[in-house]
Amino acid sequence: MIRDADVLSMLMARQPDFSLDQPFYTDPDLYQIDLAKIWYREWLVAGAAVEMPKTGSYVTLQIGAYGVIIVRGGDGKIRAFHNSCRHRGSRICSAARGTAPKLVCPYHQWTYELDGTLLFAREMGPDFKPADFPLKSVHCEEVAGMVFICLAEEAPDFAPFRAVAEKYLAPHKLNDCKVAHQSTIVEQGNWKLVMENNRECYHCAGSHPSLCRTFPEDPNLFGGADGKGAPQLEAHIARCEDAGLPSKFTIAHDEQWRFIRIPFLGNACSYTMDGKPAVSKRVGDVPFDNAGSLLFFHYPNSWNHFLSDQNMIFRMLPISDTQTEVTTTWLVHKDAVEGQDYDLQRLTEVWENTNAEDRAVVEENQKGVNSPAYEPGPYSRVQESGVIQFVDWYARTMQRRLTGRRMMAAE
Repeated sequence: MIRDADVLSMLMARQPDFSLDQPFYTDPDLYQIDLAKIWYREWLVAGAAVEMPKTGSYVTLQIGAYGVIIVRGGDGKIRAFHNSCRHRGSRICSAARGTAPKLVCPYHQWTYELDGTLLFAREMGPDFKPADFPLKSVHCEEVAGMVFICLAEEAPDFAPFRAVAEKYLAPHKLNDCKVAHQSTIVEQGNWKLVMENNRECYHCAGSHPSLCRTFPEDPNLFGGADGKGAPQLEAHIARCEDAGLPSKFTIAHDEQWRFIRIPFLGNACSYTMDGKPAVSKRVGDVPFDNAGSLLFFHYPNSWNHFLSDQNMIFRMLPISDTQTEVTTTWLVHKDAVEGQDYDLQRLTEVWENTNAEDRAVVEENQKGVNSPAYEPGPYSRVQESGVIQFVDWYARTMQRRLTGRRMMAAE
């Protein structure tokens, strides 16, 4: 059995700029430590607020052992609760999404208001006080149309991130969008392999023919250093900033999240096979079609692309030590009409293809890492600086949680 001390020892002995030891990608005990130290303590991207468009709209998530309900109340506020009835613990909502006037446990019909208050519990006696048994809350924050949750008893300070996110996301007006499409796939790979794969384009030329029509493979435009000094990137950022679009590279002090707006290849304006916009109605206040893609990463579970014609949210949730759920949500202007303002296949085909290709890449990676012959290998500092940045964040965060010591990015 791998214990906290074993994980700490491996992290302290790891070779910089190399992949992690095999147990980090394969061991069920280490996966449980990941859940306890990362997933149950960090802010997680839950999705878009417009997924819950009206009073009573809800979605459910499963994060390790925790089931969560996220629901829009009658006051318009989005709240999150543990998906466990205060009577005998039954799940209240079993569907992935839905709409309900109240939250009613199907077992014995205990009935909760959308703010978690217990309204009805049949035949519980004169001494029973409903006020003593509300649904247990989960920390929930909405910022610029994105919803975040945190399972920790005491959540990390959300304010520093909120200030930056509101600035960068405001022009894309997610709350004035609607869900055009959502897809969920399960990758047979450890969550860290899924994120590592996303944080580099070293594999793109050999794996992503659709994406490479518009996405620049040049690591100077999107890698860990985000191309500081790359003339093409600097010119694009300057043009967007002059038009009122926040675009400069911004990263959290602990490197957990980051924003930057990158250009597409050539004259491309969107993730489409021909590079032309997929939707005729622009989102928000984006002033021109070729505004590139605002990249937003938030560890441990999300990467996102915000364009002139669409916004895309990618959410990753761990299922087991070697299984990860990836959900992609395409948002378009709320007044855009399918078949008139956009064609759904054209809107989604590049990333549907890319997601399927990434799943195959990650699953082959996992099979190879499972081999007794596997040992950590070196990352390319040119092509995989983003992977190095993610793995360093993971290692620092785990060491901090395992020792109780504060460790900053510069350490």
